[in-house]
Amino acid sequence: MNTTYYSLSIFFLILSCKQNTSNSTMSNSIETPKAKQIQKELSKHDDVRIDEFYWLNDRENPEVIEYLNKENNYYNTKTAHTKDFQNDLFEEMKSRIKEDDSSVPYKYNGYWYVTRYEKGKDYPIYTRKKESLDAKEELLFDCNEMAKGHSFFNLRSINVSPNNRLVAFALDTIGRRQYSLHIKDLSTNTILEDKVDNCTGSSTWANDNKTLFYTLKNKTTLRSEAIYKHKLGADSKDDQLVFEEKDDTFGVGVYKTKSKKYLVISSYSTLTTEYQILNANTPDDRFKVFQPRTRGLEYSISHYGDSFYVLSNADGAQNFKLSKTSEKNTEKKYWKDVISHREDVMLEGIDIFKDFLVVSERKNGLNQIKIDRWDGSDSYYLPFESETYTAYTSTNVDFDTALLRYGYQSMTTPSSVIDFNMVTKEKTIKKEQEVLGGKFKKEHYVSERLWATASDGTKIPISLVRHKDTPKSAETPLLLYAYGSYGATMDPYFSTVRLSLLDRGFIYAIAHIRGGQYLGRQWYEDGKLLKKKNTFTDFIDCSKHLIKEGYTSAKHHYAMGGSAGGLLMGAVVNMAPNLYNGVVAAVPFVDVVTTMLDDSIPLTTGEYDEWGNPNDKTYYDYMKSYSPYDNVTNQHYPNMLITAGLHDSQVQYWEPAKWIARLRLQSENTSNLYLKTNMEAGHGGASGRFEAIKEIASEYSFLLDLESISK
Repeated sequence: MNTTYYSLSIFFLILSCKQNTSNSTMSNSIETPKAKQIQKELSKHDDVRIDEFYWLNDRENPEVIEYLNKENNYYNTKTAHTKDFQNDLFEEMKSRIKEDDSSVPYKYNGYWYVTRYEKGKDYPIYTRKKESLDAKEELLFDCNEMAKGHSFFNLRSINVSPNNRLVAFALDTIGRRQYSLHIKDLSTNTILEDKVDNCTGSSTWANDNKTLFYTLKNKTTLRSEAIYKHKLGADSKDDQLVFEEKDDTFGVGVYKTKSKKYLVISSYSTLTTEYQILNANTPDDRFKVFQPRTRGLEYSISHYGDSFYVLSNADGAQNFKLSKTSEKNTEKKYWKDVISHREDVMLEGIDIFKDFLVVSERKNGLNQIKIDRWDGSDSYYLPFESETYTAYTSTNVDFDTALLRYGYQSMTTPSSVIDFNMVTKEKTIKKEQEVLGGKFKKEHYVSERLWATASDGTKIPISLVRHKDTPKSAETPLLLYAYGSYGATMDPYFSTVRLSLLDRGFIYAIAHIRGGQYLGRQWYEDGKLLKKKNTFTDFIDCSKHLIKEGYTSAKHHYAMGGSAGGLLMGAVVNMAPNLYNGVVAAVPFVDVVTTMLDDSIPLTTGEYDEWGNPNDKTYYDYMKSYSPYDNVTNQHYPNMLITAGLHDSQVQYWEPAKWIARLRLQSENTSNLYLKTNMEAGHGGASGRFEAIKEIASEYSFLLDLESISK
């Protein structure tokens, strides 16, 4: 189900391809797993559904674990003939990566911060240097040491106190995104006894260096539901509740403005937001509501001088507009437009500097970055010339600077970190992603943007990349990826691991289907709720277009999606199974009706504005009409690899487990079906960078084996 954009960025890398394989003489001996059937009636709105695999939703049941292990054993046995190839792919992918790598340093509050990796190690090392990059390195965290003894490890939300002495951080050693919050004293290099469990991980210091605000989760649903205040050295049992979000369709968070003047509590749902503010110098005072929540009003706030800048969809600004209001009068009636709404431009975000306002926009699907001087003396766009690319503002924590840091990449160009002087308009490439091995050359690959025509006449964009020697041909294998939910846009990006497909003759394409926001907010509105099926038919129509234009054929066409994109895969294989030779459905959200009727499952109530509330018969009937699990039929399906994570809090493991069990019942299906469950991780898969690459290698071998490409 839902993921943050960051989560989504990591998840997209881990998903770059997944695995299945054909039969061999050696692998024919193992028996296909069969889950026992215990019929359970599920009744709603006088409609009865029979779920014969409902019993799989108990992870404490030894029979459930036994079944998942049988599926894993089946997968491992049937793909045994590809294991050497998988290892070769892993070594090939690993060889392109600079193992002893480091991030571009950024300066914050007198220190330069750097994240680096060392050769042969899975996890990052976080360091800083005082004032100068020539100063002695100070170790913050060596995650390789901290991860010892854990099969899964994730450290996140590093938050340094204003006096630079303390650092709050969060740990997850299971993969369920339930973090424990800790504090380290950097002056003594010791972890303090302060600890809070079951957090989101994020935290924010007040300016007094002793008050820490954090977000607590509901232990059952994992909803971010309350903001607490912790005093340094106190027992967490004594922490004070600051705000509780009682509407279970909302989540909450807390942060500090870039100006460092205000603490901010955010309440958010799919369609509505609300903020509360408090001077960071007076953390024991009460927060003040910025603008009371109004259903359908989405806004975000940035502080500058004696004013707030508000990005919102107020007054019908579907693609958002920018307004300004004073610190004292923050309600919507006081907002004055700075950048008006535009029908053809999506206003995605702003970065505020002392002398500049930087605006991130999207027009015709492409990113634009506009720079305005506050004094009105200059206004211009950064120039981007590629047909399809991704550009975005990056780490810009320094307020009083003329340097804008942004990132740029395309499907043929490795990602770059660029410092742009907004006064002189000179740019400095601080780092371009290195592709080791000596074989990669940008000019060996070509990318293009195509437009498919959907069944309702809408033009759907497709970003595509291939090796220049790979022909458009019915014999050419092509992998089509999409997500298509939550307004999350899958921009065209560069991938070193993807080269292992491109160099073996695959074409890789991203379908920018409705449900994302590639072509503005309406693009999202037309792919959600009672228009959700547009997401599925758009993907199918993109596939038909690629086949019609001679890029591939159904015999060599493959599809991939994960999480909500896994729902897409499930719907597509029910609706148009003959268009694909193989499909990868990673941690797929496929049991839509049952999940959305269970408000005890993490994320369900917060999803009603995305999928609809099935307690309403209109939404129930519509969901049931496309829910992959409810629409499995006795037909021939593509070869499929389905993945799951036992500790997944986003999509519970039993959804893919039940789905494959029901797919196996279809007598007309003769394809290969595999379920691969990571028994030690959650939604994002393995935590180490090399373990993640191993997953990708196994997934690529699925596709390449179906094409009989094993070199």
